[in-house]
Amino acid sequence: MTQFAPTNRIAFQGELGAYSHEACRNARPGMEPLPCRAFEDVIEAVRSGQADLAMLPVENSTYGRVADIHRLLPASGLHIVDEAFVRVHISLMAMPGVAIEDIRKVRAHLVLLPQSASYLARYGIRGESAADSAGAAAELAVSGKRDEGVLASDLAAEIHGLTILARHIEDHAHNTTRFLIMSRVDDHARRAEKMMTTFVFRVRNIPAALYKAMGGFATNGVNMTKLESYMADGVFTATQFYADIEGHPEDPHVRRALDELAFFSSSLSILGVYPADPLRAEQEQPVEGEG
Repeated sequence: MTQFAPTNRIAFQGELGAYSHEACRNARPGMEPLPCRAFEDVIEAVRSGQADLAMLPVENSTYGRVADIHRLLPASGLHIVDEAFVRVHISLMAMPGVAIEDIRKVRAHLVLLPQSASYLARYGIRGESAADSAGAAAELAVSGKRDEGVLASDLAAEIHGLTILARHIEDHAHNTTRFLIMSRVDDHARRAEKMMTTFVFRVRNIPAALYKAMGGFATNGVNMTKLESYMADGVFTATQFYADIEGHPEDPHVRRALDELAFFSSSLSILGVYPADPLRAEQEQPVEGEG
């Protein structure tokens, strides 16, 4: 593996002020954020030595998995070294001196608009989709439009000199995005009270292969917190599975479960072993009224 001089940079997709930038600042406050145009650019920034770490969103509690991430991770050559949960708080911002009654339209990434639909309807504000919420904040700061607002993070308002007119206007208070922090070098030596292991695998072409492969986790008492399938190689017949489990591969019960999985798999690759984010426990609590 090529050795690169440390840069103290962490790469993310989007503009400065994006929620991914917020995740970088929360999880690695001492590192310089490096904005990138696309997820592929984030990965390449780390692979080429422009950055030491990558911050990639993998799933959202409201909208599910982030498109393309599962496809990119196995081929990235990078390793998951941490996870970070970020609550998606949406703020309405505008040019300094503008009142909320002056706002006729707000721009934001498409996924933010329905999350704030009730608030916008209350003030008769029309929503318009933008490619990037932080980018929309930057554009508003340049244009100076006084009948337009933006839905984005507090960090976007801070960076682009906008005034926050209302905070936490999202309809659902639980909306959270899970990020993965990735590095060129894996680190299986760390231990914490709760460890996570992420891997991808393909099952052998035999009857009930997936059922048999999963049996080892049940019989060995390994909690699988995530299992998703997606097409691989661009064909319907090639299915790859992405999984998160609790525990470390060196734990005896986890090792036995992975050995059994390997027997029924045509391929198995561990993407990362890392401490669970403290906020994971909150996400696993049952919602009031359920259960």
